[in-house]
Amino acid sequence: MPVSRAETRQSLLDVARRIIVAKGYAAVGINEVLAEAGVPKGSFYHYFDSKDAFGEAMMKSYFDDYFTTMDGIIASTELNSAERLMRYWQYFYDTQAADNCQGGCLVVKLGAEIADLSAAMRVTTKAGTAAIADRLERMITDGVADGSVSVDDTPRVTAEALYDLWLGASIMAKVQASPAPLDRAMTLTRRILHV
Repeated sequence: MPVSRAETRQSLLDVARRIIVAKGYAAVGINEVLAEAGVPKGSFYHYFDSKDAFGEAMMKSYFDDYFTTMDGIIASTELNSAERLMRYWQYFYDTQAADNCQGGCLVVKLGAEIADLSAAMRVTTKAGTAAIADRLERMITDGVADGSVSVDDTPRVTAEALYDLWLGASIMAKVQASPAPLDRAMTLTRRILHV
């Protein structure tokens, strides 16, 4: 059965994500992605208008997958709000502690790099991280409402501060090749949420 254009496009995005999370955006050439995906050389522009458009699509695809996971945690009816929040932070921890703390988060891997290279990728990443903060804010608000969480600031400020904390901890875990910064982030998260 022939593979559709959409399936080939998604395959290119998936392969690129795997390679780029290991090497960085600038270090990966289009031909490497095409070869790894088994797509003929020279057909890249059949699927993407430019490397920038490709990078933007890759980030959107990454965030879509991330939101699916996050929304699944939010929808866990067997858990109270505090448990859902801590399940999310454990997911974040596990993702970033993987592969000797090299992690799999494209925001951690590419945030600073793409902010200088591609306005389109920066804007997509800004929107994606804001949507993560929106979901965290909702979980914190729910936790305050059901009494399983208490915070000393607004749910929005708390959500943004925690996400910033975890991004920084993820970078330091990569630098140190140790989960110690993630352990500290988890401890501080529990203190901030009073759970």
